[in-house]
Amino acid sequence: MQANNLLLAKSGHKKPECCHTGSVVTLKPDTRWCSDGFEIRCWNREVVRVVFSPDCCDREAISWSATTGGINSVMVQDLLTESVEKRFGNTLYLPHAVEWLTDNGSCYIADLTRTFAASLGFIVCTTPVRSPESNGMAESFVKTFKRDYVYVNDLPDAITVMGKLTEWMEDYNNWHPHKGLKMQSPREYRSSLLAIN
Repeated sequence: MQANNLLLAKSGHKKPECCHTGSVVTLKPDTRWCSDGFEIRCWNREVVRVVFSPDCCDREAISWSATTGGINSVMVQDLLTESVEKRFGNTLYLPHAVEWLTDNGSCYIADLTRTFAASLGFIVCTTPVRSPESNGMAESFVKTFKRDYVYVNDLPDAITVMGKLTEWMEDYNNWHPHKGLKMQSPREYRSSLLAIN
């Protein structure tokens, strides 16, 4: 069939070759935050979905939320609000512009999410389509969190996992060393940066 040119043309989209020369990491805290979500599959087949927002400088998981349903625009808006409150106190607006980097998931590109983020003072940025490498900080967090917390613990059901998430996140923020942070935990690194300034 190929010799007689009788094959159908290939369908689908070919991923363009991308040269990712930019860096997601920032030199100062609170200049760029990113976000993504991941799933934790429990032994009883329940699924916990987690959405989170780390800082692209100190890698602290500022805020997170979990559900057994789907991650939607309202959850992301709540995540944004909680992240702002945790970093800047009880305020409705950011004291300075912060980039909000996400992938193109429906909960992130929804008009309500983008409008809400902009109203808080965020500069909304999304990664190029089919380019998860562009949100490498969030992807790295997921890999580390699953490897060092999820896969080494018991996951009998969603209630148990959701009860443990806060403990795991706090351990990650307070004690988990990072090569890119001079083997300090996110909060140790953040404290050392704030002490210099």
